[in-house]
Amino acid sequence: MKQLVFILFSLVFILSGCGSAEKSSDEELKKVKIMLDWFPNTNHTGIYAAKENGFYKEEGLDVEIVEPGEGVSADQIVASGEVDFAVSHQENITHARSTGVPIVSIGAIIQENTSAFASLKEENITSPKDFEGKRYGGWGSPTEEAVIKAVMDKSNADFEKVDYVTLGATDFFKSIGRDTDFQWIFQGWDGVEAARQGIELNYIYLKDLDPALNYYTPVIATSESKIAKDKEMVQSFMKATSKGYQFAIEEPEEAADILIKNVPEINAELVKESQVWLSDQYQGKAKQWGIQDEKVWKRYADWMYERKLIEENIEPSEAFTNEFLPEGKK
Repeated sequence: MKQLVFILFSLVFILSGCGSAEKSSDEELKKVKIMLDWFPNTNHTGIYAAKENGFYKEEGLDVEIVEPGEGVSADQIVASGEVDFAVSHQENITHARSTGVPIVSIGAIIQENTSAFASLKEENITSPKDFEGKRYGGWGSPTEEAVIKAVMDKSNADFEKVDYVTLGATDFFKSIGRDTDFQWIFQGWDGVEAARQGIELNYIYLKDLDPALNYYTPVIATSESKIAKDKEMVQSFMKATSKGYQFAIEEPEEAADILIKNVPEINAELVKESQVWLSDQYQGKAKQWGIQDEKVWKRYADWMYERKLIEENIEPSEAFTNEFLPEGKK
């Protein structure tokens, strides 16, 4: 009898010990924040998949995904250290670094620029020359006007004849044709939704205007100080994030369901169609997801500098790194 009591007592002790160890393990997860560039969409699916599938937890990380507030720049927040990572864009990082803000791209979410200036078909906006006398609706980034000015100058159009409207995070379909005449959108989101709704749009793709505009957008960014102080955490974060995007590439339907589950107010049908379209774009023709080429960074930085869109040119090799991708290719 005593032996039975001892065995039962020992079993209870072992089980309670296991529970304590598991709880302790959860408590030891390092808290990390990533700020999105916009409201959640399929550009971000890999991040949600990494969280939902436990890839971050496997790396010892408790990742919180936060959205930017109205008028808030994720680039400024990550540079200040208030968040560890941010979804950014090559144009933003180029502009930031030219002014001495030390943020770095550590992974390209999409390999080619799938963004375009979009307008309703009836507006007949088919070239930057047609921007004259029109209302442009944007999110307030300093690079927006700079790029519009450059493509209009190339078309001998008058940049001063564009009316700029800052929209922030808004619904393209609620503002286009009402508050604005053309906007800068991603084909994989608003373009897919326009086709779903049977709305005819004219697209002027950035990469068709100039090879230099086929840059990485969006990207995942962090600060130089974060890399210097916590390189191991950055490595772990990108290892898990890479797995998340690889999952979205291989399992678009399941990945879409994860995004819908985590963002229940999102347009579920749009997510499903967008995910199928975008899953082929994440890695594109590159040898692995997230990889970046110095030539792409130099070409765009030189393009900006030559047109006096940035006062100081940047060192391309310092604006990005591939070292935190799983294969660690420089």
